[in-house]
Formats: sequence, structure tokens, C-alpha cells
Amino acid sequence: MIHQDFRSLTSQAQETIRLKAMAALKEGRSKTEVARIFGVTRQAVHGWITRQRAEGTRGLRARRRGRPLGGRLSPKEERKVCRLVTDHCPDQLKLPFYLWTREAVAHLIIQRFGVRLSVWTVGRMLARWGFTPQKPARRAFEQDDQAVRSWLTRKYPAIRALARREKALVFWADEMGLRSDHAAGRSFSPQGQTPVIPGTGQRFRCNLISAITNRGQLQFMVFKERFTVRVFLKFLRRLRRQNRRKIFLIIDSHPVHVAQAAWRWFRGCRAELRVYFLPGYSPELNPDEYLNQDVKTNAVGRTRPLDRKNMIGNVRAYLRSTQANRSLVKRYFHAEQVRYASV
Repeated sequence: MIHQDFRSLTSQAQETIRLKAMAALKEGRSKTEVARIFGVTRQAVHGWITRQRAEGTRGLRARRRGRPLGGRLSPKEERKVCRLVTDHCPDQLKLPFYLWTREAVAHLIIQRFGVRLSVWTVGRMLARWGFTPQKPARRAFEQDDQAVRSWLTRKYPAIRALARREKALVFWADEMGLRSDHAAGRSFSPQGQTPVIPGTGQRFRCNLISAITNRGQLQFMVFKERFTVRVFLKFLRRLRRQNRRKIFLIIDSHPVHVAQAAWRWFRGCRAELRVYFLPGYSPELNPDEYLNQDVKTNAVGRTRPLDRKNMIGNVRAYLRSTQANRSLVKRYFHAEQVRYASV
């Protein structure tokens, strides 16, 4: 017998069939026979039996059809949820989540307003509010918000004004380590079959120190040894030789940068190079971090170096092509958090 679409029947007709099917089972008929008589599947009959055992005859009665009534938020409540999601992390609101997912927002709505919504409803609400899933930026707990505000509103504007008066170049510098096993990007493959990219099993590394300006200048040095004061000063001497104008150098408080030997050198060349320090634990304020990420992703992560010499060659080649493209270097200053340094 061809099974009819049980969902196309009215709620009352569905209830009648369920009750008659249970009566037939009570008379001794098998599940398969009952399913054939009433034109449904054996699995449907089994489900009715389960519901009757759990809820009695009430479990077979007609129920409201359509989308479940989970309640809804008022416009004022929606605005409050938006503010909470924007201004807080889930754990700050005593929710058992680390990131704002649809489930986390649904729990927040239950916690604050007692309204239970499905994750699909929450997803549609988030889309309507203009929220999209994004990779979060990491920020250190130790960051001093007041120091960051002072840097953005007072210290850097003063540095910029002084640089203009003295016709100095403002360089933003940073250093990083590069490893051969760094991977970036994705590769298409049949579902369930993780793509395998052959490469050397050896691990090797090199280091990079670079400095950029918002006018598109890029200076860099790739080196094998550990980052020390000697290496740092070697780069700064090269930076001075390659730029005849006075240099204002903005860096973080790395131990090498604040070492006594570095400070003695700074004092000896203050007329030609002046150093300023970013607020602590605030790498997102340094545009050179975006160059670092670019190099990691495209010069290392998307290649397969055979040895350290090959990796260093790839990194230098990529940096030289970037160095020749000033408009590309300027784009590192377009990110929202470093846009303040673009002028």
C-alpha cells in the first residue's frame, strides 16, 4: 500500500488515525499490519506507542501546528541584547560560553527576559541587527584602557605634530619569528577527506624586523640569530643610513627595546632618531603588525620551503615586492584600529 503524506491531513484527522491505530494494536494486531491498514510507516506507529507510554492518551491528541510559540522580544529588549553582546564577553555576563554564538545569545535572552528562542530564530535576529560571525581579535587582560585613550587622543597627535614641524619620518617597527610549519589558507577536497600537502618534516625558522611609514616606505632585515640588542641596533643603523631625514621610531616595550645598551645608543643619536613607545599590551595599535600577518600568511603559510635558506629567500622576495609597491604598504594603515596613524 502506498503511504499517504500524514502531514497533509488535518490535526483532527491525524488524532483519529492515531487513536484507531492504538485500538487496533490493543486488539492484537502487529505494528506492520496496523501501518498497512492506516497507510503510514511502521516507524510512525512505533512513535505513537512511545508517546502513549510517556503521556497516555493525551500524547495522541491533536496539537498546535506551525512554528512553536517561543515568545518574542520587544524593540527595547532587542536594543538591550545588542548592547550586551557588543559591550561584553559571554563570561562577563556569567554565561558558560567563551564566544558569542547563537546558542550563547539564546541563553542570554533566557537569562535576562525569560524568553526561549531557537538558534535559527536567534540567527535571523542577529542578521537583522547587522551582526555577522567574525574571527575575534585577541586583547590582553593587562591592557590599560586609559593609557590607550591617552595615546590615541594626546600622545600620538603630539608626536605627529612634532614630526611635521621637524620634517621627520614616522616609522612603526616590530619584529617576529617565522616557522617553517606555519600554515595558512584552505584547500578544496571531497567532503570527509582532509587534504594532505606534502612537505619536509624538519622544522626551521628565521626572524624578521621591519619598519613602515604611512607614506608607503618599508625597511626590513631578515636574520637567523636570536633577536638581541646587537641585532636591533644593526637594523637601526641601517635605517638611519637609508633615510637622510630625522626619524621618529614608534615601537613596543620589548625587553630588547628598553635594554640599557639600547637606551645609551638612543641618547647618542637623539638629534637623528627619536624613540617613542606604544602603550603596553597593545599590538593592535601598531600598523606593522599587519605587515607581519601578511608575511606569515603569504610568504610562509602558503609555500612549502625545503630548508631555512629557501624560506629566507621566499620571505625576502615577498618583502622586496611589497617594498616596491607603496600603495600596498599604505593599505596596512587602513585597518580600523590603526587608521589613526594613516595621516
